[in-house]
Amino acid sequence: MRTPIFQVDAFTIRRFAGNPAAVVPLERFPDDALMQAIAAENNLAETAFLVPHGEDYRLRWFTPMTEVPLCGHATLASAAVVMERLEPNRKAVVFHSMSGPLTVRRTETGYLMDFPARPSETIPSPHGLSEALGAAPLEVLGNAFNYMAVMESAQVVRALEPDMSRLVRLDRPGVIATAAGDDGYDFVSRYFAPGKGIPEDPVTGAAHCMLAPYWATRLNKSEFRAFQASRRGGEVVCRLAGDRVELEGSCVFYLEGEIEY
Repeated sequence: MRTPIFQVDAFTIRRFAGNPAAVVPLERFPDDALMQAIAAENNLAETAFLVPHGEDYRLRWFTPMTEVPLCGHATLASAAVVMERLEPNRKAVVFHSMSGPLTVRRTETGYLMDFPARPSETIPSPHGLSEALGAAPLEVLGNAFNYMAVMESAQVVRALEPDMSRLVRLDRPGVIATAAGDDGYDFVSRYFAPGKGIPEDPVTGAAHCMLAPYWATRLNKSEFRAFQASRRGGEVVCRLAGDRVELEGSCVFYLEGEIEY
């Protein structure tokens, strides 16, 4: 069997930056083990699989190790594949996913995604978190998806060198580190998820579903220009709108071809 594959750099306007995702359009989903094997072979943070669903699409995301319930950058990449390659006249698309319907619309500069917000609450710092990060947070928040460590400054976030063997032992699949922004950004962040096979994710849309509600209360505003300070780096424009978060970004195509399975 052969099927198309695209590799797209998301949340960036230049190639070799942002977060790369693979997108695999299919007529129907194969068994989960095969999709997991393809994602492991691609060895990117996420591989997205999409199949037609009426006028919409169904969408699933796999890391090299597991399926995940929500992924921002691979949704952004999937929207670019649909609206720039599969159906170039489309201006919007709805993806049906484990996190409900996700609408993505073209903008003048890229794409606007509508995602569910992920509120969190302040909690005691989990045992081993400071040691794993190599720095003590000012505040720790949590929800069912991630811990979030609020650090003293953007410089501290940028300088973190976490111990992945310690992070993977925490009882959440991922840890967000964040601080008030520098260089004109409202806030900066990094995201570590070694338990999902992603030591550090370059730019994480889903993390901003937790970041936006937090910074809305701290900064008393609802629209943000944020930067994820990974080695590749990426800029995310996000807006809190009730129980939803709008994420805006651009994409650059890197690879187009076929896979055989």
